[in-house]
Amino acid sequence: MRTFALSAVAACLLASPALAQSGPPEAASLPHRQGLSMEMPSFSEDAALQAAVAATTRPEADRARDGERHPFETLTFWGLQPGLTVVEIEPGRAGWWRNILEPYAAATGGRYVPVNRPTEGMGVADGTADMVVVARAFHNWSRDGRAEPYLAVFFTALKPGGVLAVEQHRAAEGLNVTETAPNGYVPESWVIHAARRAGFELEARSELNANPKDDRDHPFGVWTLKPTRTSERDGRALTADERAALDAIGESDRMTLRFRKPYAAD
Repeated sequence: MRTFALSAVAACLLASPALAQSGPPEAASLPHRQGLSMEMPSFSEDAALQAAVAATTRPEADRARDGERHPFETLTFWGLQPGLTVVEIEPGRAGWWRNILEPYAAATGGRYVPVNRPTEGMGVADGTADMVVVARAFHNWSRDGRAEPYLAVFFTALKPGGVLAVEQHRAAEGLNVTETAPNGYVPESWVIHAARRAGFELEARSELNANPKDDRDHPFGVWTLKPTRTSERDGRALTADERAALDAIGESDRMTLRFRKPYAAD
């Protein structure tokens, strides 16, 4: 079943330019498709990763979200392999990605490093990390000036050829990040430009975690949607019908990006 499911995902992503390249072709602020590799990596049967995703030691609520989070496919897209040193930024108390990445690293001879304050230390020697994972954090960093210094330390921590893996609630293009970030969303072009300014190369974009049902117009921002499901704030409470309609949307529309630190020149 896993082989069939992954083959279907890969075929869909490769066959559809809209999916493989994830982004409106008219958006001048997004990179041109020429010169940008959009090929999906082969979906290998990584038994250790399958086991980490399927593990009953993961909270039941975490596993219930897999259908909308696509952890196996997303981690494969980012290039996760056995034995890598993976740094996750701000894993949070729930530790959704941590509950997969940490046991996977332990099972494959890799290393998992959680970091909450990157500018105070990345937990690895400079130039030794294989991957830095950033999930749903840029909306906070864009509001208080942390994005630029954080990206700089990510770049320093990664080895040449290392991957910056990004998943982020996605705002519509053409909007100012100062307007969208308070609601939890950031334009994809803003993240791309910020990472490029730090020295990263955008290698691929995917629609694995896209959700066209998310119109980004919710009473309490992205937190109105699953899994947070905020239903009341500042005297405003959702009706039962409103709550049901929002739950039907599912989780947010999210960009999934793979950046790479350039290899050292020969």
